Amino acid sequence: MTMYKDFAEYMREKFPGEKVQKISVNAGFSCPNRDGTIGRGGCIYCDNTSFTPGYCFNHGDIVSQLEEGKRFFARKYPKMKYLAYFQSFSNTFGRPVSELERMYREALGVDGVVGLIIGTRPDTLPDDVVSMLSRLNREKPVIVEIGAETSHDSTLKVINRGHKWRDVEDAVERLHSAGISVGLHLIAGLPGEDEEMVLTTVRRAVALPIESIKLHHLQVLSSTPLARMMADGELTVSLFNVEDYIELCIRIIKLVPRNIAIERFLASSPPARVLAPKWGMKNYEFVNLLRSRLSKE
Repeated sequence: MTMYKDFAEYMREKFPGEKVQKISVNAGFSCPNRDGTIGRGGCIYCDNTSFTPGYCFNHGDIVSQLEEGKRFFARKYPKMKYLAYFQSFSNTFGRPVSELERMYREALGVDGVVGLIIGTRPDTLPDDVVSMLSRLNREKPVIVEIGAETSHDSTLKVINRGHKWRDVEDAVERLHSAGISVGLHLIAGLPGEDEEMVLTTVRRAVALPIESIKLHHLQVLSSTPLARMMADGELTVSLFNVEDYIELCIRIIKLVPRNIAIERFLASSPPARVLAPKWGMKNYEFVNLLRSRLSKE
């Protein structure tokens, strides 16, 4: 079976001849389903600190975080180039467009930074922000990573997202029309969803003008509303084992055309915070198992 396009291949296509690494940036954003704009509490599964590197909390300013990230990666790859990855929470939300542009330009001004990845929600991308991102994209590449999670509005309500799938479609179309590369973040195994629902989401996602997908299975993390809801019996969630998730990923790969990259398959939460499922496996270990299985197709 033909292997899927991974993140490394995607980066080689966008930055020929360069080795490029993402450096996460915490710029102090929140989300509209956290601060009362549309809701409180955030997504029921979310513990943002579980996937944000420690250096993002040690320094307040963007340049210091990028410089610390550069020092870490330069030990291994002295000629590395970097993407400033605005990762934590919704990085187009709650700030004037002029302030957003100032922050993004600050990141782009750091030596060795060749582009931006901006993680955000589909409902926090008004036209003036899209226009600003389009201007930046004409100077250095900008990728917008949208948290879609699922295409099923009933699930989006259960997980307290506060938006609908139509918002995802609209945001992707407007970004694409503005010449901006778009990726979608999806979660497999959300409450109430079976494998066929996950595959429906993938079909709907790849029908949009996107360049990449980031996928992971649902993890129950300590100190999240999901953990409490499961403990109280409010929600029942069917969690994947490794073998079943590999089989689902193979079905997903068959649906994703070769022009769309699949950046990852697993979340990277610290094991101590994971209540279930406890696989004890890193993304590269899972990918090795998956590729071995794919080679037999």
